[in-house]
Amino acid sequence: MPQIISVSRRTDIPAFYSEWFMNRIRSGFCTVANPYNLKQVSRVSLIPQDVLAFVFWTRDPEPLMPYLDEIDSKGYKYYFQYTLIGYPQQIDPGSPSVDHAIRAFQALSQKIGVERVIWRYDPVYFSELTPCSWHQDQFDFILDRLAGYTQKVIFSVIDPYRRTLERLSHAASQGEEVDMQSFEPSVYKDFARYIHEKSQRQGLTVSSCAEQGFMDIGMSPAQCIDDALIARMTGFWLKLKKDSSQRKACGCVSSKDIGANDTCLFGCPYCYATRSFDLARKNHARHDPLATSLSV
Repeated sequence: MPQIISVSRRTDIPAFYSEWFMNRIRSGFCTVANPYNLKQVSRVSLIPQDVLAFVFWTRDPEPLMPYLDEIDSKGYKYYFQYTLIGYPQQIDPGSPSVDHAIRAFQALSQKIGVERVIWRYDPVYFSELTPCSWHQDQFDFILDRLAGYTQKVIFSVIDPYRRTLERLSHAASQGEEVDMQSFEPSVYKDFARYIHEKSQRQGLTVSSCAEQGFMDIGMSPAQCIDDALIARMTGFWLKLKKDSSQRKACGCVSSKDIGANDTCLFGCPYCYATRSFDLARKNHARHDPLATSLSV
């Protein structure tokens, strides 16, 4: 049975490893190390008949875009989960600028269609640098420029992973302390209501990723690995199981992720898949585009 390939929750393959990815689909397979046991390696078929769809997760699709015609010619189906917030550099030092990200989003949407580029405004984090008012202004700015280029926005709240707490305590200016209330979903309810109403006026649907606390304002739980969207793209209506490896509130169906931890260069302080930014840079420098796996 063909499977959905996640490209990738663990790292930004479109932004940093597009050449590797194309080499792997040309070869028809890749290998993936278990992130909890790197000696346990599985082989994943990438031949078209074994791939139901690719789901690309990215902040910058531009390095992959020159290859999309080749991907299309091989018969693969795919869509993008596209993160676009534009935090200040003190919080997000490596992400593309808002203007760059918007232009790339628009170009991608024009190429593959509005249904297949999903805007992720996540994770949302309230701080002295980015209070609710900042997010309202930022969301409005981006929403106005993505009108007509997407049909859906996915929202989530930052999670208090230990590593996240340590990084954020150093990320903001002048040693700003982390306010633990900023990790309570209830703090974000007014903002969730705000973006829900604003998006609906623009004709966008809004859902919340791995959050159940916003259903009473009409925001349904998200299904980022979306079997209904994939069925519309492929014409195959398959009964797929929920992904048991994800959080309880996650609505995604099962998929196979082909990325590797500690390989992303964006340096987001809230990233759960990067233990060390120095390690990620070293792994990227050692990366071989001809290798079967991203793991080094």
